[in-house]
Amino acid sequence: MKTAVISLTKNGIAISEKIAAKMDCDRYAFEKYAAEGSAPFSSLSALTADIFRKYEGLVFICAVGIAVRAVAPHLKSKLADPAVVAVDERGKFAVSLLSGHVGGANVLAEKIASAVGAVPVITTATDVGGKFSPDSFAKANGLHVLEPELAKTVAVAAVNGEPVGFYSDCPWKNKPAALTDEADTGVCVSADGEKNPFKTTLHLVPKNVVLGVGCRKNTDSEVFEKFVLRALKGAGIPLYRLAEVRTIDRKKDERAILDFCLKYRLPLELYSPEELAGVEGGFGSSDFVLKTVGVDNVCERCAAFGGGRIALPKTAGEGVTVAAAEKEIMLDFERKIL
Repeated sequence: MKTAVISLTKNGIAISEKIAAKMDCDRYAFEKYAAEGSAPFSSLSALTADIFRKYEGLVFICAVGIAVRAVAPHLKSKLADPAVVAVDERGKFAVSLLSGHVGGANVLAEKIASAVGAVPVITTATDVGGKFSPDSFAKANGLHVLEPELAKTVAVAAVNGEPVGFYSDCPWKNKPAALTDEADTGVCVSADGEKNPFKTTLHLVPKNVVLGVGCRKNTDSEVFEKFVLRALKGAGIPLYRLAEVRTIDRKKDERAILDFCLKYRLPLELYSPEELAGVEGGFGSSDFVLKTVGVDNVCERCAAFGGGRIALPKTAGEGVTVAAAEKEIMLDFERKIL
């Protein structure tokens, strides 16, 4: 989780140093107390406006009220907002404020508390009661929540001790005994978003499709994006199923690829020609590509790296090549978000 730690006081700086010693983070400090390793700022509201969408987690070392007022103008929904945690300037409490489940603030609060010796404060009902949380389960296992409004319905049923059903096309382990095969309300893990094993079904779709890409040098970002989206649509692959984008290491600075990853918040993985050449499978071969980059096929080999079934064979046009593969996944009810 890409995290920013923001401190306002001298004590706050000391706490941020403890956090940085235990986890990767970017540190920001009020200019009067800024120290080595922290970027100074003069206005908390201006800083928050600038970085709110740039980080997956924001940790404010200040009063809860100050943190709430800082983030309030930028809030959209629990699906889009980053995790927000507030730590008092004595380091006694780490409070999960925002996006506790989907954003991972509950787990982030626990991690911060462990780093500074604080007490984690978590108020979400499923966590307090030790009940199944569909949001947390989905986030930890790389699943897309197709109907966010139904996640609350499932969580409320779990909190109230009502039967909650579970169905999955994917293998799983450590399933809680409280989840049953038969219930009026339940969760369905499947790439088929129209499968309804329960009267009220919350669909969790695996984000297990990896995209292998390549492109001509200095390809226009808009051209790249439109071509990739058309290829995915033609293969029947929704954008929300993408887990990551992969390409050859010599394309690490290619603006079109970087812009696509930034826009859709997808991680970019890079591979050397030697690594790609070692991928087994029946891939298309290009002498030109082999001569240019040192391997006969970039996009399909990238997509299939580490295993996976090709779901979109190499598609080329407008200086862009794209392929996609579907990875096998194992669901784990005990897996944590971070």
